[in-house]
Amino acid sequence: MAKLKYTKETYLNWYENMLLWRKFEDKTGALYIQQKIRGFLHLYNGQEAVLAGSIHAIDPKKDKMITAYRDHVQPIAMGVSPNNIMAELFGKSTGVSGGKGGSMHMFSKEFNFFGGHGIVGAQVPLGAGIAFADQYNGSDAVTLCYMGDGAVRQGAIHETFNMAMMWNLPVIFICENNGYAMGTSVERSANHSEIWKLGLSYEMPSAPVDGMDPVAVAEAVNEAVVRARKGEGPTFLEMKTYRYKGHSMSDAQKYRTKDEIAEYQKVDPMNQVLEHIKKKKWATEDEIQAIQDKIKGIVKEAVDFAEESPFPSTDALYKNVYVEDYPFIKE
Repeated sequence: MAKLKYTKETYLNWYENMLLWRKFEDKTGALYIQQKIRGFLHLYNGQEAVLAGSIHAIDPKKDKMITAYRDHVQPIAMGVSPNNIMAELFGKSTGVSGGKGGSMHMFSKEFNFFGGHGIVGAQVPLGAGIAFADQYNGSDAVTLCYMGDGAVRQGAIHETFNMAMMWNLPVIFICENNGYAMGTSVERSANHSEIWKLGLSYEMPSAPVDGMDPVAVAEAVNEAVVRARKGEGPTFLEMKTYRYKGHSMSDAQKYRTKDEIAEYQKVDPMNQVLEHIKKKKWATEDEIQAIQDKIKGIVKEAVDFAEESPFPSTDALYKNVYVEDYPFIKE
């Protein structure tokens, strides 16, 4: 199995990326309160190690990613400019989905990010379909297909697992178990709490992973990627993580205590990475401050870009409704 390396550059990149994702989400929360962002808004705060570790184990230039509606920072990790993500949140024409997708429907074919899906669990069959396309076309690309702990109760998940195993699809199913499906705890939604064991019903390689540790995530995803590239089929990983914010901005979070949140904040993945950097003396306080200032500038630039961008024109209503100019459609 290809062995991953975790160098000074790895940790500095992780810290910079996690900080960007965290500060970007914090800013969107503030803008939502100001009513500059409308509709729904689901923040990723606390789950950054899952994304950081995953990206370290794949090749974003060829591998694909698809997720649910907590989807602002994933396309940034895949290479999309934060400017275009913020513009999409503002409903502007320069947004990654032309201002018509909003918070839950980010999409970028250019950067191999295929959503952003508002229907719970709907992205899972699509993720398997993307993997099937790569397999059919002879590519060794792998698809990372994320879902929440609530989505695993959908029937489509099990239908997809069965088909993925039947066809040995190069897809990695990743459940980001942050403890709550909206406000319902995992313990209250089934007679078991070890979600990863669902994959065993299909004899799919499955495992639990510490989703607060980017190294643990990277190792697990890397093992699954190697297996998929060799044509040995899918993997199901349960990332045990936590979200520090509510399910969405309208969530009063009455189902959990402040003490519970505080306990998980002790293992904040961003702080763990920063402490490792300091312990290894890989960056001075001035260098760390420089990273923080850089991120502050990137977020401000994204907001300014979104503010200054135009809204879609009225004729945009009639675009992207039907598929046009498909290469295989003959007159």
